[in-house]
Amino acid sequence: MTNRWVGVTVDCLDVQRVAGFWSALLDRPPGPSEPGWVYLGHADDPQPRLVFQPVTEPKRGKARLHLDIAVDDIEAGIAQVSALGGRFTGERHEYEEGVVVVMADPEGHEFCMVQYF
Repeated sequence: MTNRWVGVTVDCLDVQRVAGFWSALLDRPPGPSEPGWVYLGHADDPQPRLVFQPVTEPKRGKARLHLDIAVDDIEAGIAQVSALGGRFTGERHEYEEGVVVVMADPEGHEFCMVQYF
């Protein structure tokens, strides 16, 4: 049996808004989706697809799983996220291999932007 990672699903109050943010940030257009859901990519894409599913309750607390997004310029990445409706949480870490900042999408889902040196 072969197992293969095909996607990450994000719970959202406003599926269109959150999916639009991630679509613009990652330059991944929506693919075929279930009604009310948005899928970025296809199940057979080389990258796992992002799936945005509607839920009725808002996010509470810190996520136990998050995405890491590599960027060429951390300051430009922070500016792009802000322009798309996300935000910088203020958390920044400097490591020998690069810098990591914790960001949040429009509904507060945390993710890391990483600029490797």
